[in-house]
This record gives sequence, structure tokens and C-alpha cells, in this order.
Amino acid sequence: MNDLNLPCPEVQVITKGGEPAFAVVPYDQYLVLLGAKHSHVPQRVLDLQYSNNLSRIGAWRKYRGISQRELAQRLNMVQSTITRLERPNVKPRPKTLEQVALALGCTVEQLAP
Repeated sequence: MNDLNLPCPEVQVITKGGEPAFAVVPYDQYLVLLGAKHSHVPQRVLDLQYSNNLSRIGAWRKYRGISQRELAQRLNMVQSTITRLERPNVKPRPKTLEQVALALGCTVEQLAP
């Protein structure tokens, strides 16, 4: 997490009079915040998934350019759990998928294989 404890490090906070006034977030994260059912998966994520024999979680992590360690810290998990979640045939619990989606700035639907 960043200084403001935001789940998405790509957030830009715009201040007015020294106080936070606006937050600019990646579009995928915006959809997550809205609760929108957004299922488009970027081609690069799919390429990473299949070329590296990863789960969709692992592909999104690589797409976002974060390490397993960083993702584990965001989720308050150990790195070995992230390693397991990135195996192609692992079926995480729904609550885990929700937490991972938020940490990766995507939707649960985008994490589905």
C-alpha cells in the first residue's frame, strides 16, 4: 500500500488548498469501485497467462508490474500463498478472489480463467 493506504498504487491524489480533493484511478480500478461487471481482459494479460503457465492472478500481477512479495504485503499474506494462487489450476475461495481483485485493480470476473 502507498502513503494514503490506498489499495491501488497508481492512484493520483490532486489537492486543493493543501487538502485531498480528487483521486485519479486506473479505469479498471474505477470499475471495481463502482461494482461494475467488467469482464474485458487485456490481451497482454492473456499472453502472460499462457506463455508463463500462470493462473489469471499471476498474469494480472505481472501485467501490473508488481512482485509476489508486494502482492502478498497488499493482501497481508505470505509470499508462498501468492505462489500457490498463481498455479494454473488453483481455485481460490470467493473472498480471496475479491481481495486479490481489489489489490490488482481488476474485477473478480477478470480473474476467472
